[in-house]
Amino acid sequence: MTLVDTNVLLDLVTDDANWADWSIARLEAASLNGPLLINDAVYAELAVRYDRIESIDAFLDEAGLQMAPMPRAALFLAGKVFTQYRKSGGSRTGVLPDFFIGAHAAVDGLPLLTRDVGRYRTYFPSLKLIAPGA
Repeated sequence: MTLVDTNVLLDLVTDDANWADWSIARLEAASLNGPLLINDAVYAELAVRYDRIESIDAFLDEAGLQMAPMPRAALFLAGKVFTQYRKSGGSRTGVLPDFFIGAHAAVDGLPLLTRDVGRYRTYFPSLKLIAPGA
């Protein structure tokens, strides 16, 4: 099983010239190790690109992605590491979904397929990342 970050899916949705091929190849490779998962935070971030729930659900179905609920322990951990981030001078306000995603992967022991490694490496150092250069 692999948890997939929003940025990887947006590469597919937008057919990103720089990253779509990389993301498709990593999704295909990860699917050989079990189901590809997203959580509520990824779903919500991805939903910004869709006008209808049926459209996003069709994309997820076509991509072979399954919803995985976030464990309560992951929600708690996300809040704690977000507090740590803010106390250490972090000022960006739109980063909380990253902490939900990282905490979910950490608590469930899932590898995380992402292109955005900075905060994950800093706040979830034990997390196995599938990322460029990793």
